[in-house]
Amino acid sequence: MIAVPKGATVVVGLGISGRAICRHLARHGVPFVIADTRTHPPGLDDVKRAYPDVAIHCGPLTELDLSQVKEVVVSPGVDPRAPGLDALADAINPNTGEPRVVGEIALFVRAATAPIAAITGSNAKSTVTTLLGEMALASGVNAAVGGNLGTPALDLLAQKPESELYILELSSFQLETTPQLGAKCAAFLNLCEDHLDRHGDMATYRAAKQRIFFAAEHAVVNADDPNTWPDAASNVADVTYFTHKAPTESDREWGLGKSAGELCLMQGKTPWLPVRELGMTGRHNQLNALTALAMGRLLGFERKAMIDVLRQFNGLKHRSEWVATVNGVSFVNDSKGTNVGATLAAIEGIGPTLSGQLILLAGGDGKGADFSPLADPLGVYARQALLFGRDAPRLEAALNAHVETHRFAGLTEALEAAAGAAKPGDCVLLSPACASLDQFPNYQRRGEVFCHWVKKYAASQQERL
Repeated sequence: MIAVPKGATVVVGLGISGRAICRHLARHGVPFVIADTRTHPPGLDDVKRAYPDVAIHCGPLTELDLSQVKEVVVSPGVDPRAPGLDALADAINPNTGEPRVVGEIALFVRAATAPIAAITGSNAKSTVTTLLGEMALASGVNAAVGGNLGTPALDLLAQKPESELYILELSSFQLETTPQLGAKCAAFLNLCEDHLDRHGDMATYRAAKQRIFFAAEHAVVNADDPNTWPDAASNVADVTYFTHKAPTESDREWGLGKSAGELCLMQGKTPWLPVRELGMTGRHNQLNALTALAMGRLLGFERKAMIDVLRQFNGLKHRSEWVATVNGVSFVNDSKGTNVGATLAAIEGIGPTLSGQLILLAGGDGKGADFSPLADPLGVYARQALLFGRDAPRLEAALNAHVETHRFAGLTEALEAAAGAAKPGDCVLLSPACASLDQFPNYQRRGEVFCHWVKKYAASQQERL
């Protein structure tokens, strides 16, 4: 067994976050060693050049004696209870009072001097994070945006040291290794089955997400999903709710209600913006807008600035992204719909807005998920479900009693069939409810293939006119 020097800090994982951890420790003069379970992780040679005097171990962590280390800082992709780390998982560092195994966000919290706004959830956290960042900018707040989205949190400290606010998207992997976040405002958007290969069960997955509320000043949660509400142990005094229903008279509740006969985004009984003026489409994006408004209000953003952003913001790529309307049929790219909850949100968000019906394109690696929650809403809103990839048979078994289904080898074949079956007023929706890695390098590439095909198809139809 290889002995690691007594009192050393060990960085585990050489992905994007792991390298950010190394840069942060180097900037602060903290000696460290590096470990990665892969024998030759991508970018290893670059890391060796950047830190020529740092010891690097590649291979099983069980080959290391970590008993005398000061602290282990794991990348989000590394299970803190993985073999080799499990003996330290519940150990406390006597110098800090924190666990001896922590993650990048624990280091960020120690070093940050500005307030933190944090967003988590199984779905939509990137949209809300980006939207809140745009609202901050429009309000004249010098905010830095990153975390699980875009720039790693630790790099934000170096790149934007004068920031007045840090707006962070945080995953369950990041939160489970964060002892105490201490956010000024923390939002938990929703919870659905995902990442159970890491967390084991929904209770453990939820417990990781709940850590976003530890020492938070304000919480923003989903009134329609009690799983997002802070546990008593979080001790959050101020809780604001968002809902798809009409809100109560309380200013702590945001929802969708009628004002002057028009559906509006409402704070209590106060209208903020008619839904028809939103730049984003779909009921799920209306909830995202409500969440951002609630957080922005608590953070002191300007009302007019926030409303202006909501009118102009069209959403993120691969997240309910309108691509084209061809012969009266809209094509929407929601390739980021990599789990059942995300696809359910897209179906229930877009379906009610159509004069026609949905044609859903779904499939890929379902990660063992239960697809049955999709059946009833597809029975209401869908004309067909066109299925592809590894778990197409499992999707078909779950859905075919409620909606017409067809199976295809790949996305392109499913798209061709969708174009032939769609009628004016319909929407062809790519929202796979599955990861992409069985057929694509990532969900972005899957979405790009969809967009490229649709734009080529739109051009061919235009030439016929």
